[in-house]
Amino acid sequence: MKIYTLHKKQNLPISVEQAWEFLSSPANLKVITPDYMGFNILSGADRPMFPGQIIQYIVTPVLGIKTKWVTEITHVKNLEYFVDEQRFGPYALWHHKHFIKEIEGGVEMEDIIDYKLPLGILGQIVHPFLVQPKLEEIFNYRTKKLEELFGKHKG
Repeated sequence: MKIYTLHKKQNLPISVEQAWEFLSSPANLKVITPDYMGFNILSGADRPMFPGQIIQYIVTPVLGIKTKWVTEITHVKNLEYFVDEQRFGPYALWHHKHFIKEIEGGVEMEDIIDYKLPLGILGQIVHPFLVQPKLEEIFNYRTKKLEELFGKHKG
């Protein structure tokens, strides 16, 4: 069983409170997801984030195939971190940790995603040319979009 990890960090010139307010609102996920992904929240984004929260959405990650994705917010420490885990969707495992910490002149945001693909060896074969590049592309888009929204950190 192969488990992959995607690790991203980004610094922004905003306060921890501003970062938390934006990132902990499930509705803002659509703002930082590429339009071609067809991201549409079905339910669960109508209140501030809390442990046990279930969020259902539709996403079109590859080849125009609409996929239902259900995540649960499993852990929340106000102004510091939250964790979402896939309960139903395209991955055999999806565990996404979001950390926020104050740094000089702003905040550091860190994402650590541990994920496993379905389909055994076939999933491992398509990972390097289909899944990994797509995830990199999505997170690079997020980096760019967050800089457009909040500016570049001067560090």
